[in-house]
Formats: sequence, C-alpha cells, structure tokens
Amino acid sequence: MHHAEALAMAGAEDRTTYAFTPVPHGLEAAQDYIARALADQAAGRSLPFATVAVADNRVVGATRFQELDYWQGPVVWPPTPGVPFGDPREAVPDAAEIGATWLSSRAQGTGINTEAKLLMLRHAFETWGVQRISLRADARNLRSRTAIERLGATCEGVRRAHSRGLDGVVRSTAFYSILEDEWPAVRDIIEIRIAAATSPSAPDPALAQECLRHGVPLIHA
Repeated sequence: MHHAEALAMAGAEDRTTYAFTPVPHGLEAAQDYIARALADQAAGRSLPFATVAVADNRVVGATRFQELDYWQGPVVWPPTPGVPFGDPREAVPDAAEIGATWLSSRAQGTGINTEAKLLMLRHAFETWGVQRISLRADARNLRSRTAIERLGATCEGVRRAHSRGLDGVVRSTAFYSILEDEWPAVRDIIEIRIAAATSPSAPDPALAQECLRHGVPLIHA
C-alpha cells in the first residue's frame, strides 16, 4: 500500500495507451486497486507487484501473477482451479498467468517490461517449479501481443467473443503460454534481447550470431 501515491502518479501520465488495460486514476483509485490485489493475494489467487525502475527507485507501473492454479492434494472431480490445498499463504502454484500489466508512458519501450518478465518467469519456473505460464491480451491490443510474442511465448489461438473489453465492446482474446520444458530456450531469447537492447549501436558479433541462431531481431525490447 505504500506504493499507492507513486502508482497514482504513474497512472496519471499520458493515458491514451490504456485503452485495453484497467489502470487506476487518482490516489483513491490506486488505493482501491491495491486493496483488491492484496485481497486476492490473501486468498491465494494472485501475487501482485509494483514495477520499480531501480535506477531512480521510481514506480512505473504494476503487474502480477494471477489465475494461480494448484494441482497438489487429493484428486477431485470436477476440478476446482484456483483453490490451494492448505494455507493459501504457503501454497505453491503448479500453473499461473502473468497479467494485469501496465506501465507509465515514460516507461514504455524502455526494456523495463522485458526485464520484469524475466524476473517473474525465473521465479515461476525456477523457484515455484510451475508447469505452465499463461499470458493473454485483447486481440486488438497489438502492442501487448507483440511484446508477448517477443518473449518467445507460443500463441494458442484467439478465443472469439471471449468477454467484454474495457471499452464495453465484446472482445476476442489472444492466449499464449510458455511450458516448463520450453523455459530454457525462452530464457535465452529474453536474455539475448536484453543484451541487444543495452549494447552499443554496433552490436558485438558474437551477440549478433546468437540472435540469428535464436531468430531474435536486434531491436529494443
């Protein structure tokens, strides 16, 4: 909750890029946004984060693990996804989704999102040991879909007329996933992309060869 004021400031920047993503507007909205996220965390349904630029300790947005799915415990039918076996504060999910991601206008296109995704994916696959990470985007949101695809996630398809969008229009949703056995290759792609984005204008030849080998364009994240 101590991030509320800074989160409100980040959300108050140019809001024209928030057509498809709910972003709190104002301090009261930011406090409510955080309270709802923390309630979901207490129930074992999500794990929310403020995204902070370490260079100046500035809050630039938010993201979270959500749709946490637990496969431990007795097998029941029908399955009850999202319900942890035991204490929700101690339960470790077997699958999760990364979502509710937004960045202030100044932070967009800086590579912060790519680095944050690397941290989250490392935690999911290497600490939790999940079997799958899912991501989704409004099918119209080409910026988000491009960012997800650049991570190396696999598109599972588009669910037509899936839900009502933030603008009130019935939206289709593009679904993506990364599986546990795909993670090492995806990790390589993300690390190469970050290295390419932070390299001088003339990239190291070895880095360029690695990018070619993995099919990663030498462009900023």
